[in-house]
Amino acid sequence: MADSYAAYKQLKFDRPAERVLRITFDRPERLNALDSDGHRELCDVWRDIDRDSSVSAVILRGVGRAFSAGGDFSMIEKVIADPVYRWQALKEARDLVYNVINCSKPIVSAIHGPAVGAGLVAALLADVSIAARNARIIDGHTRLGVAAGDHAAIIWPLLCGMAKAKYYLLLCEAMSGEEAERIGLVSLCVEESELQDKALEIAVKLAAGAPAAIRLTKYALNNWLRMMGPIYDASTAYEMLGFASGEAAEGLASHREKRAPRFNPDCPL
Repeated sequence: MADSYAAYKQLKFDRPAERVLRITFDRPERLNALDSDGHRELCDVWRDIDRDSSVSAVILRGVGRAFSAGGDFSMIEKVIADPVYRWQALKEARDLVYNVINCSKPIVSAIHGPAVGAGLVAALLADVSIAARNARIIDGHTRLGVAAGDHAAIIWPLLCGMAKAKYYLLLCEAMSGEEAERIGLVSLCVEESELQDKALEIAVKLAAGAPAAIRLTKYALNNWLRMMGPIYDASTAYEMLGFASGEAAEGLASHREKRAPRFNPDCPL
């Protein structure tokens, strides 16, 4: 494995086929939830991959029962409590989205079980997203008490249309892999037993294809996302503003206490 990946602790790497790099979320005891270190690693890895001349295609997956259960409570608590770290979280959230978009190598995501938070960002921004039927995809921002930042505003309306995007993002409704494929949020849906083989099959095809043609096609198509950059930037700034509010504190408390949140209905907006 190239030395550029040796420092990563929460992401594991292997090469299941020629010129294919596979990234695995590897905190199965936490359903692959990301702490602050894991969030930073997921943000940075795409730059290393972009520079790695030995890689022509990438697979992103999770080990155990989940793809990724999002940011862990310790990270969310830190964003709420520490204004300096909140700026860092804003920068990392922005860099994660743009680093995936700007990574020249095609990315295939293999989504099973819960898929939330930063892991879901990379999964849905991947060039080919494959969901198992049992996947449980959810953008939980408004349930936490913050605006749907991360990636939602930049890509959900393009993938599944504004009406479906508003329904799922405003209500934080979960969807299965089958429903995600039906509305166009993911590229394919397969049985969980077929998921990893299908992801590898597609990555091998991409790695064997014409590299310049594939990378420039990706670049051109992702200009749709680049045009949405100002919308995305605003949504993520609003998300971070929400972490400084009482709504986020109540949202986190309700998750910890496994109860419905009790948000104050009075709002000057």
